[in-house]
Amino acid sequence: MSSVPMSSMSPTNRMSLTNLRKRLDPRAWWRRRSLRSKITGSATLFAMACLLVLARFGGGAIGTLLVGVADTELHHALDLTTTQVVQGKPVDSTLTDVQVRVLDTDGAPVDGGRQPNLSEHDVDALMSGVSVLRLDDDPPHRWVAQVVYDPTGLPRLVAASAGLVGYNEAVDHGTAWLSLAAVLASLLIGVATWFLVGWSLWPVRRMHAAAGALPAGQRLPVPEAHDELRSLAVAMNDLLARRDEAVQRLRRFTGDAAHELRSPVASIRAQSEVAVAHPDPEFAQEVLAAVTDESMRMSTLVDDLLALARSDAGESQPVGRVDVSEAATAAAERLSVDGGPRIRVDAPRAGAVVLCAPGEVALVLNNLLNNALRYARVQVRVSVLPAGTTVRLLVDDDGPGVPVEHRTRLFDRFYRVDDDRGRGTGGAGLGLALVAEAVRRRGGTVRVTDSPEGGARFEVRWQAAGLAMWGRI
Repeated sequence: MSSVPMSSMSPTNRMSLTNLRKRLDPRAWWRRRSLRSKITGSATLFAMACLLVLARFGGGAIGTLLVGVADTELHHALDLTTTQVVQGKPVDSTLTDVQVRVLDTDGAPVDGGRQPNLSEHDVDALMSGVSVLRLDDDPPHRWVAQVVYDPTGLPRLVAASAGLVGYNEAVDHGTAWLSLAAVLASLLIGVATWFLVGWSLWPVRRMHAAAGALPAGQRLPVPEAHDELRSLAVAMNDLLARRDEAVQRLRRFTGDAAHELRSPVASIRAQSEVAVAHPDPEFAQEVLAAVTDESMRMSTLVDDLLALARSDAGESQPVGRVDVSEAATAAAERLSVDGGPRIRVDAPRAGAVVLCAPGEVALVLNNLLNNALRYARVQVRVSVLPAGTTVRLLVDDDGPGVPVEHRTRLFDRFYRVDDDRGRGTGGAGLGLALVAEAVRRRGGTVRVTDSPEGGARFEVRWQAAGLAMWGRI
């Protein structure tokens, strides 16, 4: 049967084939297993491998034990025989299971017996004092030997051997039984591991069930023992706290956004209905001017909301070297209006460069200056102060200032010190939140204090461009 190329298959068939391959992939199958199954399977396989290796060595140990028992008898017989050969007496072994032979240095018998079943290599090994185990014989034979001199001064190789009856069967059967015991023991270890892991994970499952049924605002109980479960409970409680805080912030943000958008929409609708009911050209012109103002206010609010949404999503503008002095001078010229508070800029000509997005610096200056102009009586002063590793931006006004109890929340979204005054001056409570987001994104800080001018001072600190670039190397 010829295989069909995937390129000629329909998308549904290709997807089915891909899913089938994923299901048949052992690695994918293993990844889908539970933690309990993975631990049990790994422990069982590891134990089985170790025990099988021990079983193999155990079978070899049985053979070593049998050879050791035979060597004891053989050396005893060898000691008696070497004494007889040295004294020139006839060789007589009283051990019925041991065969004693007297050979010359070439392995030829000198005791009148037949040629022993020893190879040239075996004879050389026995001459050097190394014992020989011949597993090919039936039964296997163990040989030990010693070189002595007879009364005529000729060297003689006195060798003793014994048949190891049942040696191969003992080693093979012992290895088989030990391997079977290893498999059974590993299976028992697997069963024990399964229950022990289940017992160990029971508090985790109980914590999982408690977390699933946990009401809003409640937290998991923290175990007294300083173990992994305590760390998990603390981490989950921190996560729940951040979740509740994020949900509350999102609800507050959504409600405030809806409320802020409802006001200009309702105003536009009401004035439009009045203009339709009273088709007066002069009144219609006033309505159009009011609708334009409300539309601009709503457009600004929507732009701010989109900017905050992009910031929450982690989107950022391209980073470059920005001269804060030049940006402050340009912002002051752009926002100055005849008849309004005067903007005074005190900035050096060089040395106030930060690594930031130009749009972010412009956003910070625009919002801080607009906020200061909204409440200043006579003057707004902008100061740029480079200080080695940082660049400070100070915006001072001579307005009423910010009470101490409101300063910690002043950079929250939709927060106003005076709600009615904020609406009357056109603020929606998002400008300072945008400032805080833009500054903190680049590792800076922003705060509000008292101004020497008598009003509020907003202080922004950025890292200087040299230090910021050095930190990226």
